[in-house]
Amino acid sequence: MNRTSNVEKLRLISRRVFILGAAKLVLFGAITSRLYNLQISDRKKYEILSDKNRLREWKTPPQRGIITDYFNNILANNDRVFQVHLALDEVNNFNETIFRLKNVVGLSDIEVKKIYKKKEKLKPWDTLVISDNLSWSQFSKLNLYLHEIEGAKPVLSTSRYYPYGNDLVHVVGYVGEASIKDIESKKEIKENHVPGLKVGKSGLEYSQENLLIGKYGIKRYEVNASGKRISQVDYIKEIQGKEVKTTIDIELQKSAQKLLKGTAGSICVMDIYTGEIIVMASSPSYDPNKFTHGINKKDWDEINNDPLKPLINKSLAGLYSPGSTFKPLVALAALEFGTINSNTVIQCKGHKHPYELYGIKYHCWKKDGHGYMKLRNAIKQSCDIYFYEMARILGVDKLSIIAKRYGLGSKILNDVYHDEKNGLVPNTKWKKNILEKNWYLGETVINGIGQGYIQTTPLQLCLMTAQLANGGYKIKPHIIFDDSIDYEKIKNKIQNDIKNSKLNVSEINNQNILKEKDINHYQRMYKNHNNVKFVLEAMFASTNEKYGTSYKSRYDEEKYQFAGKTGTSQVRKITEQDRKLDLDFSQIKYKNRDHALYIAFAPYNNPRYSISVLIEHGGSGSKIAAPMAKKLIKQIIDRHKLREQIRNGSTSLA
Repeated sequence: MNRTSNVEKLRLISRRVFILGAAKLVLFGAITSRLYNLQISDRKKYEILSDKNRLREWKTPPQRGIITDYFNNILANNDRVFQVHLALDEVNNFNETIFRLKNVVGLSDIEVKKIYKKKEKLKPWDTLVISDNLSWSQFSKLNLYLHEIEGAKPVLSTSRYYPYGNDLVHVVGYVGEASIKDIESKKEIKENHVPGLKVGKSGLEYSQENLLIGKYGIKRYEVNASGKRISQVDYIKEIQGKEVKTTIDIELQKSAQKLLKGTAGSICVMDIYTGEIIVMASSPSYDPNKFTHGINKKDWDEINNDPLKPLINKSLAGLYSPGSTFKPLVALAALEFGTINSNTVIQCKGHKHPYELYGIKYHCWKKDGHGYMKLRNAIKQSCDIYFYEMARILGVDKLSIIAKRYGLGSKILNDVYHDEKNGLVPNTKWKKNILEKNWYLGETVINGIGQGYIQTTPLQLCLMTAQLANGGYKIKPHIIFDDSIDYEKIKNKIQNDIKNSKLNVSEINNQNILKEKDINHYQRMYKNHNNVKFVLEAMFASTNEKYGTSYKSRYDEEKYQFAGKTGTSQVRKITEQDRKLDLDFSQIKYKNRDHALYIAFAPYNNPRYSISVLIEHGGSGSKIAAPMAKKLIKQIIDRHKLREQIRNGSTSLA
């Protein structure tokens, strides 16, 4: 029995020893396996984790590309700025961290409140921009106490600066902090988004974002256990965005803005062959630099509540009836379709015997009337009665074809400015489809003097004038410089085409040319070139001959002579009571005053530039708009030689 008992005990002990040994082997194997994983299999993983504790990484915002004018003057530049960002996922006690930052950087109570509001909109792992425009002393102090502030990151960044401020805001635009909408709508912003990134909000800054934004950079620093930076170990420099060169002449742009000061309006200047937009001024304007770091409420309210609407680019987003500036195109349409000829006579009897149609009276601007008029004098003296009758015979549908062909009723710069308006050139089909009403003859009559449904932008009027001045050829307007557009080739092509068209009598008799259709760039838009020439000569008479509506704004020196057409656009219907009162301009409420317009091309003998001027509620085009054009035209002609030197590749502007 004892022997059996001892055997059983030995077996039990042996089993336990085996189990214990096996357990030791398993434990040892697990430890060995874990050590293998740590030191060999997962070595890279833990090296990275170790480096994350030892190394800190900062993404630096990309530098935006610069924007220049035609002469390479910088219109939008980059300035160095100091910022402080806060990585929210590295902050244990947000209130304590903000308290420390407030003391170190010197934040005001208002700024602290804004920071808390910003935080509410962010996710726990986002980065909060505490300040994007620190002074050097603030930035230095932040770096000194950085190890005491959880998650704080000093950032050396760049900020947009506009050296010409108010003069170019409607051309260049401005930047602001990237919104969620910006990030979601534009791929280039999403790919380069870093805390504090500034992106385009309007103008060229907005439309050329893909070129201007550049690529973000990365800075890596070695830090100690407290998070204090010891040394920089790596720096991948940010890539600056591409340069965007414009066709603008900053000196002419500044002059135009100066002429518009104190008014609401627009001045546009264009090369009649290349389509280069040399001036696109809009007034009133505002300082884009105020938007770079976030505009304050007081400044925003001042801009937003201004009754003259400075936020609207009036050159391409302002819609106006063209008034009498439309008359050269009406005359051209009537000549092209053979409705009248240059010798057709119509009598203007004045207010006592107005033009009457179905019981409705239509008056001429001249109280005593113009008497018997032929077409040339009707353009020269801007006789409304002549154009009422001519439009009636012509018809709105034929007039619509010519108006659209010469640039009215459609966007000019396409996607360059997202706020550009189409305008409106009405016809019978449009009214039936949109308003579901029939067209009336009386509407054709007032359309003949640029009133009624027709709506244009000042830039469209400038293009219309350019395409008349170059002989009736479609051009490609642009504000971003394009070196593929060759002035000499375009001019030679047009001149040769004009010679050939004069020789080809069959084309002159071909009515198919006047059908509504698309016309390619630098192709003719007329049936008979003599009709275009006649209209241009009448515009010259309007400016340079006695009784012309802009005669007082002429230059006697041939070098500066120009041809133009005044316009006065009514903003409300003039009643019989208004005519009896015959109030002086100063006695009429501002909002009830007519818009003043003027179009012109210069120099007359060898045309190169077109200009449009519009002054909201300015009254008479001959008294307000034409004198402005006169001043700017002289400077345009004087600067022409400098522009040609750049075009021909000369670096000297002497």
